[in-house]
Amino acid sequence: MSKRTLFGTDGIRGRANLAPMTVESALQFGRALAYLVRQGQLGRGHKGRIVIGKDTRLSGYMVEQAIAAGVTSMGVDVMLVGPLPTPGIAFITHSMRADAGVVVSASHNPYDDNGIKVFGHDGFKLPDELELELERLMLTDAIADVRPTGTEIGRARRIDDARGRFVVFLKNVFPSDLSLDGVRVVVDCAHGAAYKVAPEVFSELGAEVVSLGVEPNGTNINDGVGSLYPEHVARRVRETRADVGIALDGDADRVIVVDETGTAVPGDAVLAICAREMHRRGALKESTLVATVMSNIGLERCLSPHGIKVVRTQVGDRYVVERMREGGFSLGGENSGHIIFLDHATTGDGVLAAVALLGEARREGKKVSELARMFTPVPQELLSFKVGKKVPLDQLPEVGKVVSDVESKWGDDGRVLVRYSGTEMKARVMVEGPDAAAIRRDAESIRDVMLQCLAR
Repeated sequence: MSKRTLFGTDGIRGRANLAPMTVESALQFGRALAYLVRQGQLGRGHKGRIVIGKDTRLSGYMVEQAIAAGVTSMGVDVMLVGPLPTPGIAFITHSMRADAGVVVSASHNPYDDNGIKVFGHDGFKLPDELELELERLMLTDAIADVRPTGTEIGRARRIDDARGRFVVFLKNVFPSDLSLDGVRVVVDCAHGAAYKVAPEVFSELGAEVVSLGVEPNGTNINDGVGSLYPEHVARRVRETRADVGIALDGDADRVIVVDETGTAVPGDAVLAICAREMHRRGALKESTLVATVMSNIGLERCLSPHGIKVVRTQVGDRYVVERMREGGFSLGGENSGHIIFLDHATTGDGVLAAVALLGEARREGKKVSELARMFTPVPQELLSFKVGKKVPLDQLPEVGKVVSDVESKWGDDGRVLVRYSGTEMKARVMVEGPDAAAIRRDAESIRDVMLQCLAR
């Protein structure tokens, strides 16, 4: 095997109880992951322990138990932490010296989807080559006969204080000499993994918390709430005259911030604010921010006068983290709200990002809207549409031509990006330029040509 077929940009994902998200696949995944631990390819090369956590989907019980069965059947122990944000599982994996961590979540997808993400013992997502090896073991009979017996079978136990540990960790990111006393915060947890963690963090920092999306029932995760629907938290901010709104997705690894006027603050603006303030304090290593190709070109124009460089990667917070580690950088993220503070965490963390942003606001004594004024985005049109297949773009010359024509028209004043989603059967077309109406027409033209080509 030379190419991953199960793992996308953010793990395995699909409709729960249909391939690849079946109980059988989850069992095989658990066996494969445990085998790599036993062989020393993951973790520390001993009997091993693997953390398993999840969000609040109904199918999470099914997938969690199947993975745990697979892991223990290979002689590796399991630590179950229950519903906890994705970054919380990364944190617990590293802090408890486990060999790997598994997240059962489909992030912002509807409840009837589910997924599997993996972290190594250091709390970082696995490199592509290890995911490829996991797939090989899952899809072949290579470990079919590896079956410990007797006392060699693994054990499973629950870790009851995982949430409390994570709450303490998140609070420690906030400036120790400040508090959120007198600040009213609306927190929308999307009926997801942070439904207990997020309100506790902001409340214990002193804020008056208005909680939304904190009544999960297994089927309401991301349903009209959370980061996909910032208008929900924006409305409550205006109704309660709150100082800020925080909207998380189902696994809380990304955040949408709403200022005190009820206006959503772009993820790029949050990155710009944090980059500038960290640079002022000497905390922005190498004076560099890492972003993806999806971030607005206004980011460079905003930060360059402050002596801050922007380095770009392909889409996916795992690639942002990889570039940060390679360059020794401390801040990176995506406009979608995945923001990584590498001095504190190993992956995107929506609650941590919100805590850090509010810390900067308190240091400056400013409202979030005042801080956000530093960033002015270039007009951008982003179209996302379903596709029946994903033909490599270099095999679609008609698409290449229309993209080239648009790029020539805008020159240095604009930008075009066409890509397939790494987690869904969708394509995305992004066009930036000085004329909003014109770039909308350009994006629609590219989309139409692409759909025609893919329909053949």
